[in-house]
Amino acid sequence: MLFALITQTFLTMLVVMDPVGLAPVYIALAGNRPSFERRAIALKAVVVAGLIILVFGLTGRALLEHLGISLDAFRVAGGVLLFLIALDMVFARTSGTRETPEEEAEAQERQDISVFPIAIPLIAGPGTLASVMILVGDARGNPVLVLAVLLVTFVVLALCYLALRLSTVIARLVGLTGVNVVTRVLGVLLGALAVQYVADGVRGFFAG
Repeated sequence: MLFALITQTFLTMLVVMDPVGLAPVYIALAGNRPSFERRAIALKAVVVAGLIILVFGLTGRALLEHLGISLDAFRVAGGVLLFLIALDMVFARTSGTRETPEEEAEAQERQDISVFPIAIPLIAGPGTLASVMILVGDARGNPVLVLAVLLVTFVVLALCYLALRLSTVIARLVGLTGVNVVTRVLGVLLGALAVQYVADGVRGFFAG
């Protein structure tokens, strides 16, 4: 159970956060800034995203119960949302669930871009938050499993930080085409994961 949940968490978060896909976006937003400023932006963005994910992971189940929403219903809703993100990834489109064109234009003019749009919604977007809430829900209150989900999520966050720090190297090595290829492959995996979430949610409804 523990190993299966760790593997599922790692693959899910790797696909949803897409560290490689962050690199070209980060270059577009912060490529003309000094290296020390880019380092500070990357660190702050990952820390803020981590705090948001932690809060949603620990309090998400209680919030759902307070609103009268079952975990199965949230699985179905999260699966649909992740499937929409997967379609954008497969077709190499800018996901509307991450950032609108108006928000992107505003980000270009902002002094501090670490919180918005990098931390939210590029790293800790709706797909990431939905996934961590579902995965913590799968832990069924077991503190060891919950801790495992959060620790693995933070490992993927560390990969996001490395991708931001090495964004120019990644872009130079794989190029835009390479980034799109990786994103498309991850999009297919995310689409399959989304269908599984919906199937689990529907099965839970019938079982209940």
